[in-house]
Amino acid sequence: MKKIQNYINGELVAPQSGQYIDNFNPAEGKVYSLTPDSGSQDIQRAVNAAKTAFPSWSSTPVEMRSNLLLRIAVLIDKNLNQLALAESIDNGKPLSLASSVDIPRASSNIRFFATAILHFNTDAHKMDNVAINYTTREPIGIAGCISPWNLPLYLFTWKIAPALAAGNCVIAKPSEITPMTAYLFSELCIEAGLPKGVLNIVHGLGTKAGQAIIEHQDIPIISFTGGTATGKHIAATAAPMFKKLSLELGGKNPNLIFADCDFDQALNTSVMSSFSNQGQICLCGSRILVERSIYDKFVTAFVDKVNKMTIGDPLEDTTKTGAVVSESHMKKVLSYIKLAKEEGGQVVAGGQQVHLKGRCENGYFIEPTVITGLGHNCRTNQEEIFGPVVTIMPFDTQEEAVKYANSTAYGLSATLWTENITRAHNIAHQLKSGIVWVNCWLVRDLRTPFGGMKQSGVGREGGNEALRFFTEAKNVCIKL
Repeated sequence: MKKIQNYINGELVAPQSGQYIDNFNPAEGKVYSLTPDSGSQDIQRAVNAAKTAFPSWSSTPVEMRSNLLLRIAVLIDKNLNQLALAESIDNGKPLSLASSVDIPRASSNIRFFATAILHFNTDAHKMDNVAINYTTREPIGIAGCISPWNLPLYLFTWKIAPALAAGNCVIAKPSEITPMTAYLFSELCIEAGLPKGVLNIVHGLGTKAGQAIIEHQDIPIISFTGGTATGKHIAATAAPMFKKLSLELGGKNPNLIFADCDFDQALNTSVMSSFSNQGQICLCGSRILVERSIYDKFVTAFVDKVNKMTIGDPLEDTTKTGAVVSESHMKKVLSYIKLAKEEGGQVVAGGQQVHLKGRCENGYFIEPTVITGLGHNCRTNQEEIFGPVVTIMPFDTQEEAVKYANSTAYGLSATLWTENITRAHNIAHQLKSGIVWVNCWLVRDLRTPFGGMKQSGVGREGGNEALRFFTEAKNVCIKL
């Protein structure tokens, strides 16, 4: 059985404990590889390597850092099929999705920051004839980057690329649930000739390896994507140590559909935005709010499309809906469907675990589920489920739609469907969400800042925001 290894000081090494964690293939419900059960000793080894590498890496000319990152991006492209297959097996998502979205976007992340750093500017301010101030931005040191299981390589590179481009060294911990693409990525870094200690990838549990990262005194920057409860714990640990924090957390994203929308476009995109990656994307629209005059029409058409969605082996080319990531997550999602019924909701599509035949007979599959009849303030509509479950409820006025949309503790993203440009602008500014899509979904420009409001996060990623996060400003004042 394949044993995944840590990547420390430019080498693939076993965990200090010699202990490993079972890594499951969620489509089969079987262990298919072993993940290092790393702890504080492994993190210390990585810190030692990063501290040694930092003086040289931080002073490496920007163009050289850029070229090294671009070399890694090229290797991702060359190994797309292998990486996509690994992600599909590790995560349960359809191979077609990993091949067309996740792995190409991982390459794009690295290319974007590799080239953005070449144009990262400094500022100068002249004080009449008194002095000139100029501000530079310099790498901070060692960044701790902790990434989630839902988009394993995509979000992993989203963090490490700007940190490395800015001249920091990185200690990264991928999710222990989906470690394989990060392991393969470490092999690509070796092939690309990334200097030893610049990037260190340590696998393991959040309670051990992750905790060792966030509490280590020599890791002054923490970038985390994951659940809100974990984010609160990280903030409580890191804030007294005055660490720089970026937390991209949970979401309960509203999808507002007005009667004057392009109905077919809103319908088709809403199905996709509800159930892509089995609803396991932080930006999925899990609450659909529909103007009452088209509510019945929309529900009927939406349910009809959902009922036609086929669940299958993620490795089959035709599969659009795969397995959820783990048995425990499957049980959590099913428990929320049960809760929705207890709260008075009607399951109008799906709602059951699916038992496939053949290779995937023991896999973790759930029918895409649609629930109606719930109020906006019930637990099902307030708590993050992060699975193939969506609720649909009507609204009568624009004010009511905004009220329902903003009623949760989260504020990551929102989607708005209307052909009225004035309404689109007005509502977009009233929605308490870090990103608002109008008549589209998941259209991402890497130059723009990304992050949530309220309990969906702290800080912003993307574009110059990310490069600023991984640097610190220094002002020099020269008297004339």
